[in-house]
Amino acid sequence: MLMRKVPGFVPASPWGLRLPQKFLFLLFLSGLVTLCFGALFLLPHSSRLKRLFLAPRTQQPGLEVVAEIAGHAPARQQEPPPNPAPAAPAPGEDDPSSRASPRRRKGGLRRTRPTGPREEATAARGNSIPASRPGDEGVSFHFDFNAFRSRLRHPVLGMRADESQEPQSRVRAQREKVKEMMRFAWQSYKRYAMGKNELRPLTKDGYEGNMFGGLSGATVIDSLDTLYLMELKEEFQEAKAWVEESFHLNVSGEASLFEVNIRYIGGLLSAFYLTGEEVFRIKAIRLGEKLLPAFNTPTGIPKGVVSFKSGSWGWATAGSSSILAEFGSLHLEFLHLTELSGNQVFAEKVRNIRKVLRKIEKPFGLYPNFLSPVSGNWVQHHVSVGGLGDSFYEYLIKSWLMSGKTDMEAKNMYYEALEAIETYLLNVSPGGLTYIAEWRGGILDHKMGHLACFSGGMIALGAEDAKEEKRAHYRELAAQITKTCHESYARSDTKLGPEAFWFNSGREAVATQLSESYYILRPEVVESYMYLWRQTHNPIYREWGWEVVLALEKYCRTEAGFSGIQDVYSSTPSHDNKQQSFFLAETLKYLYLLFSEDDLLSLEDWVFNTEAHPLPVNHSDSSGRAWGRH
Repeated sequence: MLMRKVPGFVPASPWGLRLPQKFLFLLFLSGLVTLCFGALFLLPHSSRLKRLFLAPRTQQPGLEVVAEIAGHAPARQQEPPPNPAPAAPAPGEDDPSSRASPRRRKGGLRRTRPTGPREEATAARGNSIPASRPGDEGVSFHFDFNAFRSRLRHPVLGMRADESQEPQSRVRAQREKVKEMMRFAWQSYKRYAMGKNELRPLTKDGYEGNMFGGLSGATVIDSLDTLYLMELKEEFQEAKAWVEESFHLNVSGEASLFEVNIRYIGGLLSAFYLTGEEVFRIKAIRLGEKLLPAFNTPTGIPKGVVSFKSGSWGWATAGSSSILAEFGSLHLEFLHLTELSGNQVFAEKVRNIRKVLRKIEKPFGLYPNFLSPVSGNWVQHHVSVGGLGDSFYEYLIKSWLMSGKTDMEAKNMYYEALEAIETYLLNVSPGGLTYIAEWRGGILDHKMGHLACFSGGMIALGAEDAKEEKRAHYRELAAQITKTCHESYARSDTKLGPEAFWFNSGREAVATQLSESYYILRPEVVESYMYLWRQTHNPIYREWGWEVVLALEKYCRTEAGFSGIQDVYSSTPSHDNKQQSFFLAETLKYLYLLFSEDDLLSLEDWVFNTEAHPLPVNHSDSSGRAWGRH
């Protein structure tokens, strides 16, 4: 009481503060609380705290775009699109609707490196497709996999007759032997080189090479469909898991447009069509997008090399040239990229190639091997059905077949080219062997490369749709060319064929120098055996194919995989220490099909790209997104 009476004295608050001090303290405290509370909404990782205070709400499209531009994707749950494409059966199961979504492997997906908006999408597993984002329209595009499978005229793996009725049949034993070779080749690769592009079996390590621009796992991608059709289920799952978890597209090297297309794009497309697994479709589309800069030339004819780092199309000098077999072997895959993405740009690019080739003048109706992508003119008058030219002709007849026989432009171009080849390149040796020579400005080189030995199968494949009076002739021509290629094998000490063989100086179907005497596990000869077998069922083709199996086992099999050899004319050849990825994709696949029933990957339903990856024939009633009527 006495204290209150002292002049100028103001009693303190219960906390020991005068009234003005109390007011200022409360004002400061309220501002601090407001600042801290507001920070919850401004900090970049505050979304989890926001959920403590805010009720859930549906993400609005406008806000999503703003968040993307700001660099922070909005939090959302990944949902499957309407009617997602169901996965196909695992190897050995043919009914795509007979099971629910595929089992997930333990541990979920690992993403070891970030990717940009134009790189790969988040890998999808099972049946779900990643929620779309700006630029992902092609990936989230809906493809009706059930409808596709229902249009196939044969089960993918054939009728699969009861093997117990012929448990010891010779052909079954031969087929099982090829299957064992594939298992051995895969397991050796997995043990010593998994994730590398190819196996080096002698040194027991992996090899990357420089033609894939930094992409890895070429052997994995090339093996997927072979493992599937051979019903090597565990091995297929190993390969699929690697694609899901370790196949990254954010690379920056310079790549061969041709090799990436036929091996990677082709392998991923076929794996999707066989299984319905979305990861394969998404990776194929994303990788296809990375190849598009190769077409940015004055003519639209792509360069052979594309830089994944800069997106440029390689060499830009007017004197450089593109190779016929490379820019001419994109049509099958790029039409399917459009079919699976809804993006017409892929189909437009390859249709433009056709347009250029139709307009340009061709010497004697022949297609030279080199074309300038700048001027649109032929650079040299070198014509070959072997290396540099081969698969261009193959893709013409296969484009006709793949379109459901509606692509009249491809059909006409093929038969016109075949007539010119017959007129100017076809020869018969004094010993009676039919071969296709190489043409250099009107002068013939009387040699045939191993790569040209695919032509027997190609001509057989196209014989049915030739003019009626030419059909029997083409069947006989196919048989004669295939016989010549067999002779190149039969006349070597190893019963394997050389890289090239000549017809001169009294020597026929043999290499004349060591630099052409090597064998690198190539498939073209057994490819023709397979087509001729399916067309004629002449047992000679299975006999010849079995000779190849025995030779591969004797001379190419090593402790840790298969290897090419340096001289087919030596009974003790040296190995080249390389198990080519195409050995698993092509050579072993064609041998397996040779000893299988015709409805396993029936030719009514499938065409094989030049890496032996099966792509489906268009059985749709409509022209579809990619197939127009020409």
